[in-house]
Amino acid sequence: METIFVLLPLALLIAAIAVGLFIWAAKTGQFDDLETPAVRILFDDEEPRRPATAQASPVPPGTAGAAAALTNSAATTKTESTRRASE
Repeated sequence: METIFVLLPLALLIAAIAVGLFIWAAKTGQFDDLETPAVRILFDDEEPRRPATAQASPVPPGTAGAAAALTNSAATTKTESTRRASE
């Protein structure tokens, strides 16, 4: 009989904490969007974008190949922008 005096208040305290946590989660928007996380796996990821340093010319300016390198990087940039526009 003495254990009921310990277990009953302990059970009520745990239930009150659980209800409080549920109310907090509901107020902060934890249950707002239940659909998107479930279907996110079905969509393809966007292609990773190359950093700006990867698009820079590997040929230093002032050398004979600098004009060709600039032309190639301009063509690559144009191709990428055309591809993105068509998507």
